[in-house]
Amino acid sequence: MSITIRLPGPLRELAQGRAEIAIDGDARTVADVFAALRARFPAVHDRIITEQGELRPHVNVFVGMDNIRMADGLATALGIETEITILPAVSGGTQTVAPE
Repeated sequence: MSITIRLPGPLRELAQGRAEIAIDGDARTVADVFAALRARFPAVHDRIITEQGELRPHVNVFVGMDNIRMADGLATALGIETEITILPAVSGGTQTVAPE
């Protein structure tokens, strides 16, 4: 099974500068992948998962194109070859109103 975790810029420093991390093994869920991630890069894991074992509210995780919040959360099942993308939530900005 081949699983690739894609990291956003702010987390790369915590993963020795890596933009991607390959996880090999028999992970069947997103939670399994994050357990393996914790063993290799605990600081990255701690920015994604709370002390209660839940996904942090400001972090979005996608398996392929699907947000795990719209699926089974950390229990989301994985395929044989899976790409997991971690994205920080984005908010704010200004609204531009076009002149009439």
